[in-house]
Amino acid sequence: MSQPEVKFEARPLTPATWPDFEELFGLPGGSIVRGCWCMYFRRSGPSSAGSHESVGAERKHAMREIVDSGVVPGLIGYADGSPAGWISLGPREGYAKLRRSKIMKAVDDTPCWSVICSYVPKQHRGQGLQHKLLEAAIDYARASGIGVLESYPVDYPGKVDANALFFGSRELYQRAGFTEVVRRSPTRVVMRLRLNDS
Repeated sequence: MSQPEVKFEARPLTPATWPDFEELFGLPGGSIVRGCWCMYFRRSGPSSAGSHESVGAERKHAMREIVDSGVVPGLIGYADGSPAGWISLGPREGYAKLRRSKIMKAVDDTPCWSVICSYVPKQHRGQGLQHKLLEAAIDYARASGIGVLESYPVDYPGKVDANALFFGSRELYQRAGFTEVVRRSPTRVVMRLRLNDS
């Protein structure tokens, strides 16, 4: 007997939805996201020093400052009203570490938004939420007047390490209409989706 489909919606991360973001990242199995708070690619320098907890606290504070400034750094996904997923997106220039990446550096000077990563806690996996989060991100970018959305998924021939799936798989993005524009690594690609005429 199949499980009933969950009611899904996505909301921008704002000061009003911040408690849901905290709840989501606090769910069991979220130790990696609690150490990052989606800040790793937003900075260009070396990783913060210190314990996992202290680094996580500092990055959480930095993300809260971004949110309080009025910037929407991504979307929270909800399953039946409960926080169940996260997808990070925004202007490419907001992710400073991309400029230093041999694999994810700019392909050209096309203005675009980047989808860096997504996260679905273990208890919410197997319900297609990563696909729904990506669809919501596409809709949000399109409604924001963005012409091109860019992603950096993994493309492994075999079983993929769970940590790598924060970037999403090539298949995930291909199913959403993204096409490969450059491959600088055997296992990583840069893909794009054109949203609006620009």
